[in-house]
Amino acid sequence: MSSPAILRRQIEAALASWIPSALTPAPRIIRPVAATGVEEIDALLDSGFGGGLPLGAITEMVGPECSGRTSVALSFIAQMTQAGRVCAWVDVSNMLQPESAAAAGVDLSRLLWVRCGVQKAAAAARSAMKGFALPEKYLVPPPVKKGLHGGGFGSHPRNEVKGLSDAVSGLLAPRCAEPQRRLRPEKEIFEPNSQQRAARPKRNSVPSRKPWSQIEQALRVTDLLLQAGGFSAIVLDMASIAPEYVSRVPLATWFRYRATAERTQASILLLTQHPCAKSSGELLLRFAPGNQCCDETTVFTGIEHCIEVARRRFTQAPSNVVPLRKPPQSVNAANWRSQTTWAGAR
Repeated sequence: MSSPAILRRQIEAALASWIPSALTPAPRIIRPVAATGVEEIDALLDSGFGGGLPLGAITEMVGPECSGRTSVALSFIAQMTQAGRVCAWVDVSNMLQPESAAAAGVDLSRLLWVRCGVQKAAAAARSAMKGFALPEKYLVPPPVKKGLHGGGFGSHPRNEVKGLSDAVSGLLAPRCAEPQRRLRPEKEIFEPNSQQRAARPKRNSVPSRKPWSQIEQALRVTDLLLQAGGFSAIVLDMASIAPEYVSRVPLATWFRYRATAERTQASILLLTQHPCAKSSGELLLRFAPGNQCCDETTVFTGIEHCIEVARRRFTQAPSNVVPLRKPPQSVNAANWRSQTTWAGAR
């Protein structure tokens, strides 16, 4: 009786021309990485093949405000631009400061900054066009319509019918059987007095406009950048958008980004408050709120951050044996510190 190993070899030999190694599990893929520029994070992400963020994959950076997401993203972009690569920053809420990016070491000449939802420049251009007017000598005069009062009906039969209808419509009154348009009376608006305004509860100062247009614009721009190619890293900054809006992005979008990133070997950094890429994300980094550092009594010197690797798809060396059960993932965390510009000054 043949052993399973002999049967497997016979089947693979028979299917070699159509499916090479049909019954042999494919080895795990260890992606190349790029350093973030933060030694503690690179040491945490070091799996034996170098520490850093994976290339050609989606990396999610999740955490509240002032948790260090933007600082790590700027440090990573600075490493990429200093190596001569071109990157893009899709700013959904227009929160990026170019001065801070330049201070972090980012080469702004190699960074494409896409600002979503910006309407001030367009409004200024429209207002400038309103005040501009050409002289009359450069304008083409409008054509003169020949009607009943313009010296005849004209040579065209349609003009004659139109002129006749205009003349007759002014002499005949509308019929009673025809529906007449009713004019709605204007509603009276009562302005509350000062006592009524004081008793009215104050509304929240947060604008109620939902950021659907900005999110849609950011997703379309990211699609175009990935399809065009040539960008080594693309940062999709949705850190200031509420999780209830970001979580409604279809999972097919993230899967499409993942497939395109694998083909173009572009790193996608997704900055959000809550994870949303699910299985399409290669690496999930969770940031905790930072603690302020005061080395002096009254001088603020920096913030101490805490980062945790919540999920990482491939962490082991390539192997031809795939376990039946998913091994438990250990919680890896590290602390790192961001200093102010005056922290080293004495």
